[in-house]
Amino acid sequence: MFNLNYFKQKSPQQRFLFILGLTMIFIFVCLAILIAFFGELINLDPERFPQGYRIAFAILLIVYAIIRFNRITSRKDSE
Repeated sequence: MFNLNYFKQKSPQQRFLFILGLTMIFIFVCLAILIAFFGELINLDPERFPQGYRIAFAILLIVYAIIRFNRITSRKDSE
């Protein structure tokens, strides 16, 4: 999955964008966990954002993070 030789061959700009992409994936997953499990701690109004919607939004964020991860890993295989 991760070829260390390929990572060494990238230009500094490509390496920066790769690391930025991985950071964004990490942020999306953390945000999904925060919304799904700790909604009361971050003062989400249960009337405007009920538990079912919170879980659905968290699942959507995780699916989006998986799609971004697949795009990053498939791009490196094609180049």
